[in-house]
Amino acid sequence: MKVKEFMITDVISASPDMTLAEVMALFVDKKVGGVPICGEDGELLGMVTDGDILRAIQPIDRQIFDFLLYMEYAEEKDVKSRLDDSADRTIISIAKKKNLVTVSPEDKMDKAVKLLSQHHFKKLPVIDKNNRVVGVISRGDVIRKIQATILKDLS
Repeated sequence: MKVKEFMITDVISASPDMTLAEVMALFVDKKVGGVPICGEDGELLGMVTDGDILRAIQPIDRQIFDFLLYMEYAEEKDVKSRLDDSADRTIISIAKKKNLVTVSPEDKMDKAVKLLSQHHFKKLPVIDKNNRVVGVISRGDVIRKIQATILKDLS
């Protein structure tokens, strides 16, 4: 079985200039927890997940930095303050951009299962030979395909 047989081709994606607030609204509206970030030509530029957003807005405890004779004080910030500071940031600024793990439509399902489980990913972008996003594959997609084909055949 190949990735192209069970990938989602109607990809929900973000553009690199979308703000953190816009992507949060996209997640809520589309009921997703992660999206690829694509350029105008569909090229994969990064991935952003709900975890990336939570890390960007997580509360900060009060900190004092001592650089020998120079001291700096960082004020405590709660989630609302962090969100006020971060809502207008472009999403590409918090996204994972390097060493992206991807699969191709021609890869075997075994590879996708291995990558999803090994790296604890919820979703993988499926890219063509030009690094353009042609689909996504999620844990749920894999489970549904296994249940519909392999487990059904075992019964």
